[in-house]
Amino acid sequence: MRLLVVGGGGREHALVWKLRQSKKVSKIYAIPGNGGIGEEADLLLGRPEDLEGIVTHCRGQKIDFVVVGPELPLTLGLVDRLEREKIPCFGPSRQAAELEGSKAFTKQLLREEKIPTAHFETFSDFDRAVDFLKSQAYPIVIKADGLAAGKGVLICKDRSEAVGALEKILKKRIFGGAGERVVIEEFLKGEEVSFHVLVDGEQAVPLATAQDYKRVRDGDEGPNTGGMGATTPNQFFSPDLEKVVLRTIIRPTIEGLKRRGIIYRGVLYAGLMLTSSGPRLLEYNVRFGDPETQVLMARLDSDLMELMEYTMAGRLDRAAPVWKKEVALTVVLAAHGYPDEVCKGDEIAGLEKAKSVLGTVVFHAGTRKEEGRWLTNGGRVLGVTSWGKDLRQARERAYDACDKIYWKGVHYRKDIGLKGSL
Repeated sequence: MRLLVVGGGGREHALVWKLRQSKKVSKIYAIPGNGGIGEEADLLLGRPEDLEGIVTHCRGQKIDFVVVGPELPLTLGLVDRLEREKIPCFGPSRQAAELEGSKAFTKQLLREEKIPTAHFETFSDFDRAVDFLKSQAYPIVIKADGLAAGKGVLICKDRSEAVGALEKILKKRIFGGAGERVVIEEFLKGEEVSFHVLVDGEQAVPLATAQDYKRVRDGDEGPNTGGMGATTPNQFFSPDLEKVVLRTIIRPTIEGLKRRGIIYRGVLYAGLMLTSSGPRLLEYNVRFGDPETQVLMARLDSDLMELMEYTMAGRLDRAAPVWKKEVALTVVLAAHGYPDEVCKGDEIAGLEKAKSVLGTVVFHAGTRKEEGRWLTNGGRVLGVTSWGKDLRQARERAYDACDKIYWKGVHYRKDIGLKGSL
């Protein structure tokens, strides 16, 4: 089987790495890929949002199956476009991808289906939004409605900070069109969980749980990022809680979409908060998380290609994902300036030494290779992923590998995996 993986981040490198292990896969291409992906797949010129260009490459390379990593091509309708060409593709339709494409759409669905989430209101008018803030408790959460690369969620500790956030989103349009509307919602306290399920339109099969570390600095300080690290399994998420989430959040969402004429197929990633009142949905993503994918792929003992085929064929009754017993942990190494404007083109040293650490793989995100040298080419540059018999061993291996990698301005959190012990 000839595959095309769309995307060029650490998530896509992890998917390529795992898909290469499938006996069903004979060749993998990637658009646009990155330096690390180029070591394992053939890179094709193009952009994930160029749907017609992707279709052209699929015809030219006789692609049998497409795997979409990032959310943008999904919200633009890549799956629908490929379906018209009779090219199987892993991911939801454009309509179903609105679960991530519009937070307002999702929150309204949750309200109508009585799915537990934070109390909220939606605004496009700045003055009305500011007026609403007068009656709210703090801290409070303000979210850009559309796609903002994981940076569109602002936690405001007081009214002054909240007004400033509204000015940035609704007036200054720091997130462009993604900020035409905002969702203002209550701040939920508890432990966060990343919960991925495969959905075939009818059935939902859970994958292993994970925990993401969103803030840029140790102790969950600083601005939100696309993710600075992750662990799996999530120690705070019991089998009983999983059943509750499936019954009260995941299945009602799938059924609610069906009642609106929308069939969801692909992976569905629920960001959950485990509150004192029970699990609440923070948001949905319609693709694998990043960096959660890195730790999930490190532990998955099943054939990923087979699971994806079952998902899109409506045959998840045949799927029973098997997981290795080890604990896995990812530390994201970022470029100077991340999550704001970053430096690019710095030479990366120590990659081979890092990869030699037992139970470790280094996934590339923002990298390129030039004349035999590895250079930085983005904000999140590498995801050092290690596994071990317990969380302590996985942490030791990952940070041992991180210590061997250097470029000017490299930074990473030193507390990944310290929210408890497994």
